[in-house]
Amino acid sequence: MAQERVEASDADRLRRRLMWKMPSGLYLLGSVAGERRNLMTLNWATQVAAEPKLLAVSVQVSAVTHGLIDGGGVFSLNILKRSDRAVVRKFVKPVEPEEVEVDDSGRGAMRQVEVTSDVTGAPILVDALGWLDCEVRQKLALGTHSLFLGEVVGFGFGEGGEEAEVLRMEDTKMNYGG
Repeated sequence: MAQERVEASDADRLRRRLMWKMPSGLYLLGSVAGERRNLMTLNWATQVAAEPKLLAVSVQVSAVTHGLIDGGGVFSLNILKRSDRAVVRKFVKPVEPEEVEVDDSGRGAMRQVEVTSDVTGAPILVDALGWLDCEVRQKLALGTHSLFLGEVVGFGFGEGGEEAEVLRMEDTKMNYGG
């Protein structure tokens, strides 16, 4: 297929539009280091190995979550129900410490959304379709982002999660990438 020459700014815009068309989930990435916890909206996540079970997440270097994963060595990936698309908007900015009300077991709320924790202590949404709890095994610097490879050490479905439809990027008006 021949491509016409386009201005650099037009090419960048067209490339982003095309990359936004790539199918992608929309998740909440949980992180914890010391007393600090965060949940962050994320769409760059995928399984990358079967044995051991490895999950890759790509996190912007300047994000609070990046520092927490780097420092804590753990993360959780919360898979959301399609009906919960409004929840992701609550976590597009870092959660301030005063917005976290959790006890020593990790149960409580972040931005008035109920959370708990599993093996690693990273936040897990009580109402998530399901979650994967991971310990970081490797980090790869990729310019603006780092790719964290986490081994799945805990997992579970939430109530009704096995039957629920999964939230996808195209279910929202959000876009990120390219």
